Parts: sequence; structure tokens; C-alpha cells
Amino acid sequence: MNKRYLAFVFPLGILFSCSKSMGKDGQKNLSRKSIYEYDFQDINGKKINMRKYEGKYILVVNVASRCGYTNQYASLQRLYEKYHDKLEIIGFPCNQFGWQEPGSQSEIKKFCQSKYGVSFTIANKIEVKGGNQHPIYQFLTKKAINGKKDVNVSWNFNKFLISPQGSWLAHFSSSVNPEGEEITRFLR
Repeated sequence: MNKRYLAFVFPLGILFSCSKSMGKDGQKNLSRKSIYEYDFQDINGKKINMRKYEGKYILVVNVASRCGYTNQYASLQRLYEKYHDKLEIIGFPCNQFGWQEPGSQSEIKKFCQSKYGVSFTIANKIEVKGGNQHPIYQFLTKKAINGKKDVNVSWNFNKFLISPQGSWLAHFSSSVNPEGEEITRFLR
């Protein structure tokens, strides 16, 4: 790792220098974070620290109630029931893709429970991309933060798997079945 030194000259001749770590590619290294450094509000407005899920895999999914993939709620619930001892699922409602999650927090909660019997965690509605992107999704989508990969959340029901140590493991597109081999191979 090479270092670049910066020198600052101030009035009265005071000299100060510092170094900035640079990676092999010459890019500045940002501190790599674990997902455990982040908080969110659940659907009831309660603040949750991700550290609550430490030691388990975490599947983070941007969800919507009026999407062609909405039936994945049923698969997510079965996955949660089967692997709950080692897996937590967090659904983050988002209205950024085709305005397919227009409901209020209470409407979303009622829909999830009455239609799909969801017992995994549902968060307050957030933005998963753009200028108001939630910090958890900044971690999930930016290599400079997660240390693994840049990802574009392309539609509802994109899935991210986090390791029991809080590090980024994988991203799955909307079309990936939550109960499919691509995800369950990590959980067996």
C-alpha cells in the first residue's frame, strides 16, 4: 500500500502533515463497515440496531405490495420458518419502482400479516437508491463501504445476504426464488 503525504503551511511557519492510505489501484480506502453499525425503524416505528441479528445470516429485501414479485412474501416466510435458527429476514418497503408500494406503514403491516402471515421483520418504508438512499442500502450497494461489490438495485425484491459476522456476502436479483439453491446453499 503506498501512502501520499499532504503538507499544510499555516501563517507563522507552522507545518503539519498527514498521510492518506491508498489501495493498489491508487484509490482512497474508506473504512469498511459491517452492517452491525447501522440502525433502522421497524414498521411500528421502533428503532432497531442491526447488531440485534449478530451471529445469524441476514437477508435484506426491498419489498412492495403491488409488484409482480409480491408473491415472494410467501417464499420469504417459508424460508424464515425453515431457517429461523440461523437466518433473519428484513423487508424494507420501497415505493421507488413503479410506485408499487404506495401504502402507509399501517396498510403495509396489515397487508403483510393478513395476506402472507409475515412474521419476519418489516421496516418502515425507505428509499433504496438515489439522494435519499437509506444508509443500510448505501452499505449494501457501494463497494467503497461494503468492501465487496457495487450493486444497482434494479427493481422490487432484490435480495442481499449478509454473513453472521455482518459482512456482505451476495446480491440476488428480483427473479431469484428466496427458497432456491442460490440462497439456501449458504444456510445448510
